[in-house]
Amino acid sequence: MDKSGNMGLARTKARSTARAAAVFLLPALALIAVFIVYPVIDTFVISGFKWNGISANRIFVGLDNWNTLIHDPMFWKSFQHNLIVMVLSILLQIPIGMLLATFLDAGGRKFNLFKTIWFLPYLMSSVAIAFLFVYALATNGGLVSSLATLIAGKRTTVDLLGTAPNALYTIIGVMAWQFTPFYMVYFIAGYGNIDTSVYEAAVIDGATRGQYIRHIAIPLLGPIFKTACTMSLIGSLKYFDMIWNMTQGGPAGTTELMATYMYKLSFQQFNMGYGSTVAAGMFILITFIALLFNKVFKVKEDY
Repeated sequence: MDKSGNMGLARTKARSTARAAAVFLLPALALIAVFIVYPVIDTFVISGFKWNGISANRIFVGLDNWNTLIHDPMFWKSFQHNLIVMVLSILLQIPIGMLLATFLDAGGRKFNLFKTIWFLPYLMSSVAIAFLFVYALATNGGLVSSLATLIAGKRTTVDLLGTAPNALYTIIGVMAWQFTPFYMVYFIAGYGNIDTSVYEAAVIDGATRGQYIRHIAIPLLGPIFKTACTMSLIGSLKYFDMIWNMTQGGPAGTTELMATYMYKLSFQQFNMGYGSTVAAGMFILITFIALLFNKVFKVKEDY
């Protein structure tokens, strides 16, 4: 077969591959367009109106909602709370998940029982966990108050969800309890991707287990750390269900996050126009922070 025939065959094969790829990708792209792209665009559109979310009449207000958002102290207070949740989530969930994964990786199959038990919190619904801890942390009859009474020898109440700033930090602790197992499994997978010959070579060179982890394993897990931190960052900036079911943003806005503030505006106060503006503001801030994080924190991935 001559050169032109080979080129024609290659073009035919490329077209066939492109058609097959389009067939498989179109359903996924359609779902993304309907459930992600369109809602985001529509949110920005609605942010330009004064609307209660029910009536057919929408009053166009231009950028008035955005001007209100920029000067809204509650929105920026909520954003500040989100940043606190973001930083503490990364500082708690990622290192603890790494430590648990290191422990399980060292134990091998003997520690499979621990792996199963420690992963259970992540399998539970956030709503169920919220109600569980609301009862456990109740001032009257709650587990913490009962233990404090037992230790003190007299009736003692501990109000962790009803006082500031205890409420926010308590909820962050509950979030860490639920989501740390996910990062534990993520790092276990990362350890599994490291060739065993690397560890064997380190042992032959006289490295201890601790030296191997500090100087070899952790640097090789750099991309895993970056991805885990990015997921924790994005997730912490859009938390809603757990904190809503535990405090609904209280007491006095102490645990108010951008998502809970948006929900109150849109579905309790029926201010859908401004609620959409808050949602759009969330989208912009989350996207900016995620891009900034990935720009600043670079790791070597070509090992």
